Parts: sequence; C-alpha cells; structure tokens
Amino acid sequence: MTGDHYFTAEPATDAHPREVEFSVAGRDYTLTSAGGVFSADRLDAGTAVLLRKAELPAPDTGGALLDLGCGFGPITCVLADHAPAATVWAVDVNQRARDLTAANAARVGAADRVRVAAPDDVPADVSFAEIWSNPPIRIGKSDLHDLLRRWLPRLAPDGVAWLVVARHLGGDSLHRWLVEEQGWQVERHASQKGYRVLRVTR
Repeated sequence: MTGDHYFTAEPATDAHPREVEFSVAGRDYTLTSAGGVFSADRLDAGTAVLLRKAELPAPDTGGALLDLGCGFGPITCVLADHAPAATVWAVDVNQRARDLTAANAARVGAADRVRVAAPDDVPADVSFAEIWSNPPIRIGKSDLHDLLRRWLPRLAPDGVAWLVVARHLGGDSLHRWLVEEQGWQVERHASQKGYRVLRVTR
C-alpha cells in the first residue's frame, strides 16, 4: 500500500490506465483514467448526480468556466463539449489527474479550449462565469473551507457555482456555512442518491 490519496501531488501508485464510459444529456463519453486519481474506475456517483441535475452551460456560454478538482476530467470534458465558445480551466493538485484531463480534452476535440493547471498556476485576473466542483471533502473541513474561500470569490458578479456534496459527508452543514458565515446565496437545487446539488451565487 502507498500513502497516496487522490489529492496527492505526485501519486506513486501504478497508473494502470483504464477506460471509463458514461453518458450525459444524451451524449456518450469514453475517457482514460488511471490509478492514483479520484474515482479511477468509474464516474463517481456524486459527479454523475451533478452532471445530471445541475444546469449545463448553454451552447453560447462564453468566458471562463472552472472545474475545481478535475480528477481525470469528466466535468471538464462535458463542459467543453456543451459550451464550445467557453474556455474551461481544469484545476487539480494531482499531476497525474492533470495529465489525464489534458489527454481527455484532446480526445473529445477540446484541447484548444481547455487550460489544465495546478491551483497556483491560474492567473489571478481570471474570473469565472461558472464554477463546477465535486469538492474533495476528505481533505478535512478546515482545508475544504479554505479551498472554497479561495475559489468562490473568483466568480463573476453574475456567475454561478455548482457543488455536489454527499449528505452524510456534511452537505447540509456546508450549505449553512456558505450562507451564514460566508454570505453566499445558496439553493439546494436537487437531491438524489444521498447527494445535494447546491447552486451558489453572490
């Protein structure tokens, strides 16, 4: 066993690449995943709920979109596919995840519209029309709060963030924290299979 987590910067786990197939909004995707990244063997259940229940960007959506904690890139690839006029920033601390996302963006024909980056490599002047995240709850509450305090303020004034959090992992308490301590407008947009899909605006 290694000490790797999906939020390890340089996973030592053997990659053992594998294919992950899923469908969103009537479109089929086949992406490459590997060991040492989040939900390496399948589309994570929370991500599946998020992509099914949140409002995917319209085809004419422009500007910058953010996939925060991109993993091997399923959200990135769906956003880039549905919003061909937008630039999608795919951010992850995990180098292997970033490499996979870049390869998968090319696989769906979106390499020229996807910017894959480590968190500190996103230019400070970029704001986001939409932020999408299945946030890394297992980094712990304090680090999770720091993560959201860092990125949510980069929403454009009329932007929207879509978050999915399992109820048993604190989805409802995170909702309250965002509203009561951070001053965001938060709507529980959907609930399915024990997950909360939160719509966050200014």
